[in-house]
Amino acid sequence: MKSSTKDSAEGKLHKAKGTIKEVAGKVGDDPALEAEGKAEKLAGKAQEKVGEIKKVFGK
Repeated sequence: MKSSTKDSAEGKLHKAKGTIKEVAGKVGDDPALEAEGKAEKLAGKAQEKVGEIKKVFGK
């Protein structure tokens, strides 16, 4: 698997996990879990962008 594809796939996984944690934190009234979910979602978005940039440069 190409590095760019791997980064994009892992980024999407982190975004999904972050969304789940964020919602669970809101529902369970757990601000720490909600914040953790937001951070993981943001990290996933960044990793997806890295994958897109690698794709442009052919890596």
